[in-house]
Amino acid sequence: MIVAGLVLAGLAALLHVYIFWLESYAWTTRARAVFGTTAEEAAATRELAFNQGFYNLFLAIITAVGIVLTLLTTSPDSPRPGLAGAALVLAGTGAMLAAALVLLVSSPDKRRAAVVQGTLPLLAVAAVTATLIP
Repeated sequence: MIVAGLVLAGLAALLHVYIFWLESYAWTTRARAVFGTTAEEAAATRELAFNQGFYNLFLAIITAVGIVLTLLTTSPDSPRPGLAGAALVLAGTGAMLAAALVLLVSSPDKRRAAVVQGTLPLLAVAAVTATLIP
């Protein structure tokens, strides 16, 4: 189960690296079609999106470090992962999931984006947590 959780967490991290790129570097070009903004809206919110993109990158980094640490500290003889790595995986994916829930609640018209953003982290949190329960 930990392998499934780490794969899902890795996919969630990759998605958030893509979101980072969209928000921090492609906000006034490619991201306009993805987020449905006008040229004027994109120009007016460029600095905010740039900063927000880095939040997504940092969540991906926390998750990736947790994945590596989990792989390095989990004994092949034990079905339970190393706790420090698992904690980082849960911190990263849990924050991704929380952000998706905030988007869903605050902007119901962006339901699809919230589901895309939150599905992988939700599944990762569930799978990693299941391995921690004795």
